[in-house]
Amino acid sequence: MEIGAVFQTNPPASRVVQLAQLAEVHGFSHVWTFDSHILWQEPYVILSAVLAATRRVKVGPFVTNPATRDWSVTASTLATLNEMYGNRTVCGIGRGDSAVRVSGGRPTSLAELREAVHVIRELGSSRSVEHGGVTLRLPWSEGSQLDVWVAAYGPLALRLAGEVADGFILQLADPDIAKWMIERVRTAASDAGRDPMAVRICVAGPAYVGDDLAHQREQSRWFGGMVGNHVADIVAKHGPHGAIPDDLADYIAAREGYDYNTHGRAENDHVDFVPDAIVDRFCVLGTADDHIEKLTRLRELGVDQFAAYVMHDDKEETLRQYGERIIPALQEHRRARS
Repeated sequence: MEIGAVFQTNPPASRVVQLAQLAEVHGFSHVWTFDSHILWQEPYVILSAVLAATRRVKVGPFVTNPATRDWSVTASTLATLNEMYGNRTVCGIGRGDSAVRVSGGRPTSLAELREAVHVIRELGSSRSVEHGGVTLRLPWSEGSQLDVWVAAYGPLALRLAGEVADGFILQLADPDIAKWMIERVRTAASDAGRDPMAVRICVAGPAYVGDDLAHQREQSRWFGGMVGNHVADIVAKHGPHGAIPDDLADYIAAREGYDYNTHGRAENDHVDFVPDAIVDRFCVLGTADDHIEKLTRLRELGVDQFAAYVMHDDKEETLRQYGERIIPALQEHRRARS
């Protein structure tokens, strides 16, 4: 199992670059950043600096959307980074949440998302594509390789991920819910004639290593509010039962709106509706041994990467614990002599 790190692009940008370097030192495979251009600094500028300051990690948005950037601009940006630093980019994409809603917009349709995945991947992989009634290609791009991973929760989005995505992003780290979601993505891939095991599975959630569980919960409760935005959309469209597991839908019953001014922040003051039980299920908290136990369960479900939201008040210690204890425990052990 690979371990990625997700950072917010809060100023100073140099701090994000420093954390990315530390993540690479500790064996993380990916460095992801939010793409919400009003709430945080521009991610692609900072990701370019991350690539320049590192040697191995792959980078990408977690996640972008088809609404706030022209699809060809997204593809061109990532293909440029690939030309500059080798093929070290991945494009995470969804319908849009904070990036569109903070300015009064709405998430895109699944049809738009489907087409955006195709256009971004083809252009970003140095291939031509039909778009807007014309055939487009980045004439300067040669040898770029760009995978596109789709973030999804609802039944139709899960089907789309299985049908067209190179990877599936699930932004919660509950093994039972992950199993339910992964099965639907794999089934959709198989029904579409694809190899279901070719779709990479990425599960994400806040990760905080330590002994003070109550403090870890308070630093991570924001995540239940963020997930609740997507769950509320699904429940509004499909009803509370059947479209997603009941225990995923039920916890938002006490949700009373959402303030994007504190979106994704530990100091979020309007997520009291998220109970401790949901925080524990959605996040990876506790000691290093607790992390190893939960991530092992996810790996056994077929999860290829855990992307750890490192967005709390003890980032360096969590990165260190992952590097020294957790990542080695999840790797295949090879014998020098047998």
